[in-house]
Amino acid sequence: MKQFIKELEDKTMIDSHFLVREKNLGLGKNGRPFMSLQLGDNSGYLDSRIWDRVDELSNEFEVGDIVHIKGQVQVYLNRKQIIVHKLDRVDAAQVNMDDFVAKSSRDPLEMYAELLQLVQTIQSEPIKRLIIDTLEDSEIRPLFIRAPAAKSIHHAWVGGLVEHVLSMTKLMIGIASHYDFLNKDLLIFGAIFHDLGKIYELSFENTVSYTDKGRLLGHMAIACELIDRKSSRILGFSESLRDILKHIVLSHHGKLEYGSPKRPKFIEAMIVAMIDDLDSKVSTIRTIMENERISGDRWSKYSELFERYFLLDNLKELE
Repeated sequence: MKQFIKELEDKTMIDSHFLVREKNLGLGKNGRPFMSLQLGDNSGYLDSRIWDRVDELSNEFEVGDIVHIKGQVQVYLNRKQIIVHKLDRVDAAQVNMDDFVAKSSRDPLEMYAELLQLVQTIQSEPIKRLIIDTLEDSEIRPLFIRAPAAKSIHHAWVGGLVEHVLSMTKLMIGIASHYDFLNKDLLIFGAIFHDLGKIYELSFENTVSYTDKGRLLGHMAIACELIDRKSSRILGFSESLRDILKHIVLSHHGKLEYGSPKRPKFIEAMIVAMIDDLDSKVSTIRTIMENERISGDRWSKYSELFERYFLLDNLKELE
């Protein structure tokens, strides 16, 4: 029977399959080699350690493999970890991969249908046509519905991209309603297209990794290619509109040092960058907190990404 990460308690004896999310070799203070793993399933992940036969085992499996673990949960520095006594690689065809691949809490098809309804509120026919022709493309649609939004930082699960895009689109509609001088159509376009290139940038079978196209071009260049290709088939699609839309994509990381080749040069592009950053950070912090709550502590471990600890209390239920 599969043992799930969220069910594991201190001193639990483990005899189950897990997905290898991370793998690193190191040396202990006594000079003894060890292997640091992050083992997970669709319920979460735990740091793990191997102290015996490290050199031998390191060649027998890789990140993304399913492994059978025998070991025990141990609390170290007030945090649970798995001490691995025995490890064997398992053929992924022999297991139910749904047990190991994290998914969105909502049905991606349901989110996709809701997104298409929101697209219908766009006033600009060229922008609406571009988005619909892209999202309903027979090659793009299944990739968009399944794709994660990132490799590891935010919405890094099956259906993560459509979840991120739908969340941003709803926020954009609210922002455009509040600031009525903004172009709502450009905001919705930015929400949908800013990360669309990730369907080709990332590979997302057992684990999320970069494709050759992703490493060579990146999701911004890929999205701009999609804009050129799809808009060229729309009668009367102006070059100036095409440039505006591509600028939103190329500037959506906000700063040159964050990977954008251009900084946002108009307010709608700036808002796309800011809301992308907001939605990404909210997702990341939520994931950190949900995974850290497994520890039973009130405070998370130190987050290198955010340079702080997080209070794990559910403040939504604060009286």
